[in-house]
Amino acid sequence: MNASRPDRPNPGRRRLLCAWPLLATGLWIRPALADPRVAQSSRTLMGTRVDITVQARHADTAAPAMAAAWAEMARLADLMSRYRVGSQVHALQLAAGVQPVKVAPEMLRVLGMANRMSRRSAGAFDITVGAFAGWNFDPAHPAMPDQAEIARELPLVNYRDVVVDPRAETAFLRRQGMRIDLGGIAKLPVLQAGMDVLRQHGLDGAMINGGGDVLVSGALQGRAWRIGVRDPLAPARLTGVIAMHDGLVAASGDYERCFMQAGRRYHHILDPGTGMPSAGPHGVTLVARGVDDINGLGAAIMVAGETAGRHWLEALPGVDAMIVGPGGRRWLSAGMAGRLIG
Repeated sequence: MNASRPDRPNPGRRRLLCAWPLLATGLWIRPALADPRVAQSSRTLMGTRVDITVQARHADTAAPAMAAAWAEMARLADLMSRYRVGSQVHALQLAAGVQPVKVAPEMLRVLGMANRMSRRSAGAFDITVGAFAGWNFDPAHPAMPDQAEIARELPLVNYRDVVVDPRAETAFLRRQGMRIDLGGIAKLPVLQAGMDVLRQHGLDGAMINGGGDVLVSGALQGRAWRIGVRDPLAPARLTGVIAMHDGLVAASGDYERCFMQAGRRYHHILDPGTGMPSAGPHGVTLVARGVDDINGLGAAIMVAGETAGRHWLEALPGVDAMIVGPGGRRWLSAGMAGRLIG
């Protein structure tokens, strides 16, 4: 690291890297795997571990179903990766300030979701935080930008400068140097696409867990899927369990993809207004029937805080939520209080 930049983590200093998954899932999966109709597969996708668990009517149908789901999720992840040269995100950034770029329908949908969440949250959620390129939460190479870098990048952060034309099927970044990061909005649609494939194969039950975002369908051996929610202040401990048959649980927290430096935790959910990690709640857990209801909402609440989050949630009666604030204070919606077993 550059010695002239004292606020960058120094390899010679003691660092604590955070690598906890946001949710502990499948509390009954291990014994169920003795059933030949139940199968599980894991891969790294979108920079995180993704697990698929399925129950099929016949043992020989599980593997083809999971292979098809993996293929579709990998296709979409490659399409929207900011790290992959040749992705549509990369093409958008190369053409920033110059011309619109033709994008796939799946990309248009995700960009539309991002725009709606940005408007709903008054910019607390903003995919243009990709401009803050100096951050690196890779456990092997953690890094942070200095204030001069952030000051140069802040003018490039504005969701209003992402122009989407659904009729022309194009997207455009208005200003040269703009970058987008779809990590906070693309993962759930990618996982949902995998779940759709599994359903098309007629499976009795399925769970997809992608780094703490969990989608479930049907049942496991006649019982609801059980999803254990971690305590953001003590990730080795569960704060409760959610049982459900169809829907999803999405969690955002300051203990996943982070590092400690000089007594401060730096995590991957960035505040668009400051270029620094959000200073709001420690964790947000949301339960919903569909992806569209909550996609990006957890990150927005992490940035804007509990009061704003509770206000937004009032307009979403079908969404259950838990927000963990300073000192471990927990706020639960009425629906979440009825769901959480713990």
